[in-house]
Amino acid sequence: MAKILIKTAWGSHDPTKAAFGFIHANALAQYGHDVQIVLLGEAVTLMRTCVAKAAIPVGWSSVWENLQTTIGHGIPIWV
Repeated sequence: MAKILIKTAWGSHDPTKAAFGFIHANALAQYGHDVQIVLLGEAVTLMRTCVAKAAIPVGWSSVWENLQTTIGHGIPIWV
C-alpha cells in the first residue's frame, strides 16, 4: 500500500474544503494506505473542538465527526 501525506490549509471559512483532508484521509486509511495529515494556516484552528463542531460542510457530517473518524483510524495529524 502507499504512504500518503495530505496537506491542507482550508479552515472554518470554507467548511466543505476544510473537511476534504479528513474525508480523503479516512477513505485512504479504510483501504489500508498509510496516511498522515499536515494542517497549515487556518486549518490549524480545526483542532479546536468548538471550531470543528461549528464547521458543517455541504453534504457531509461536521468536521468534528470526520476528525473523530480520523483519530479512530490512528492517522497522525501534524499542526
